[in-house]
Amino acid sequence: MLLVTIAFNLSLVRSLVAVHNSASSRRREHAIAVGKERREALMRAKRVCRAPLSGSDEAAMEEGDMVIDEEKANLEARTTQAVEELKSALSTQGKGAQKKKIEVLRALRRLLSQSEVPPVETAIKAGAIPLLVQYLSFGSSDEQLLEAAWCLTNIAAGEPEETKSLLPALPLLIAHLGEKSSTLVAEQCAWAIGNVAGEGADLRSKLLAQGALWPLARLMLSNKGSTARTAAWALSNLIKGPDPKAANELISIDGVLNAIVRNLEKADEELATEVAWVVVYLSALSEKATSLIVRSSVPQLLIGRLLASENLQLLIPVSSDFSITYHSFCIFTVLRSLGNLVAGDAYMVDSVLTVGNSITDQAVSSLIKCLKSDSRVLKKEASWAMSNIAAGSFEHKKLIFASEAMPLLMHLLATAQFDIRREAAYTLGNLCVVPTGNAAPPNIIVNHLVAIVNGGALPGFINLVRSADIESARLGLQFLELVMRGYPNGQGPQLVEREDGIEAMERFQFHENELMRNMANGLVDKYFGEDYGLE
Repeated sequence: MLLVTIAFNLSLVRSLVAVHNSASSRRREHAIAVGKERREALMRAKRVCRAPLSGSDEAAMEEGDMVIDEEKANLEARTTQAVEELKSALSTQGKGAQKKKIEVLRALRRLLSQSEVPPVETAIKAGAIPLLVQYLSFGSSDEQLLEAAWCLTNIAAGEPEETKSLLPALPLLIAHLGEKSSTLVAEQCAWAIGNVAGEGADLRSKLLAQGALWPLARLMLSNKGSTARTAAWALSNLIKGPDPKAANELISIDGVLNAIVRNLEKADEELATEVAWVVVYLSALSEKATSLIVRSSVPQLLIGRLLASENLQLLIPVSSDFSITYHSFCIFTVLRSLGNLVAGDAYMVDSVLTVGNSITDQAVSSLIKCLKSDSRVLKKEASWAMSNIAAGSFEHKKLIFASEAMPLLMHLLATAQFDIRREAAYTLGNLCVVPTGNAAPPNIIVNHLVAIVNGGALPGFINLVRSADIESARLGLQFLELVMRGYPNGQGPQLVEREDGIEAMERFQFHENELMRNMANGLVDKYFGEDYGLE
């Protein structure tokens, strides 16, 4: 089993089985965290649909400028009136009835899509949801279905309670994803469902229970780029956990893995980005998916995209009105996917990233390029992926140790933000040990350890020991144990003492965490007992 970023854990901390379980948990935690990062960034988990879908009759028409400065009272009055007209049009019969329905739907849709702050709350209070559900009824024209689904899409992009108001519409939105629906209608319904799924685990569970997964997966197989992209985005929202069931079901659907490969091969960066998000959550949540993905051409495709990316400074998205700048997140998703894949399956490191193969050199070169960037997020993700490769074979450790990554990681440990320092520390620690495969402490790669300590890394690890973050403090203690046990000529304890390591460890003397307390006290007693300093 690949031991992921804690391959050098001491036997008095965890068994090797527990280490592997911790690796899986860490990937799931990253999946949840990245959902939060994605929402907190301007690339929203929910999206307002501003412009017509590509291929619709209205796509070529002038939509007009966005309403920015309209008074709130006037906007609310117009919205209430539009909902009243929706109700009236439902009872219209005879010639011109269908045209009237389209007109009133379009009027509401424009209010919900062209206003700077869409009047979602007003539309809901006026009774729009049950009316829009009626407009979604089977047998309606595609144009009517498209407009109704568009209105619901933008309502679902609102606040949490506003999104939840779509519950009555979910069965019909899912039904219109089916093969009998036009591509445009299915795509718009997928967008609405993606917004609902982006709101939280409870709504995702409802969508899954009502059968949204399979038809969305079918849409991702579409040859139309925008349809596949929308479906992939909706799927990434639907499977993102924390329950891995949906991810396991998705990867089991015939054609899904082939669709992922095919869409990553295309030049369309927007599509590749959304598909990479699917890979992120599959690889974080499903061991089965990870195993299948690493045995496909996906790793090579991800590394190829990372290596070919020239402008690494475009990571942080620039967004207006929740529109998406896809190239901003393409590098991030590729990095996170690679990090998850090397964390989840030993086959990835041992067989795919075989030392001496060009793909391995490309992967390491790409990660080094990201470590050099000015982007905080790129550095963190590259360090995370590098740490997992460093947890591989002795040959992988030597490859990284001999590369340009070493001085970069040492510099990050000393100067970077806390979360980056921790990831860099995991990598450097993994370079120093080879697990024994049993409960004994890992074997130390002495020349790696000496070079890292002599390069000035020890203060960085001692600073981690002083951290309030327990995982980081444990990481620091583990490295100190390696130094005190393995540095040549018994000089390790003196080096630790010289950097005030004893004081750092003694802060755990009466710590509430029993594991940390026992670990730190045990190290102090063993290496700085009564005989310390005596000839």
